[in-house]
Amino acid sequence: MAQITIDINGKPYVIGCEDGQEAHLTEIAGVFDQQVRQIAGEVGTLTEARLFLMAALMMADDLTDTRNRLVKAQGEAARYATDINRIEQNSAKALDNAARKIEALVHRAVGSTEPV
Repeated sequence: MAQITIDINGKPYVIGCEDGQEAHLTEIAGVFDQQVRQIAGEVGTLTEARLFLMAALMMADDLTDTRNRLVKAQGEAARYATDINRIEQNSAKALDNAARKIEALVHRAVGSTEPV
């Protein structure tokens, strides 16, 4: 198990993580640090626990909003896929009907009853 040191609001924390996950943990710690610093700047002096709690709640709120938007987008994508499928089927039918009409016109024009 790897250990890294992350900085949150100017304080170092040693965190354990799975080998190979160091860069990812550093990245998400940076996101959390930004949130903590923003809240600290807006609210002022809070205990570390309250500051971290507020940051976590705000990030959870953002995550929930993002998940809700994703579910909505997935629903819209499914509807679009259904529409595309219906349009493709209608287009194929229209092309088939057009081909039959063209064949009929060709047969009439050449005076033949055999298919071309």
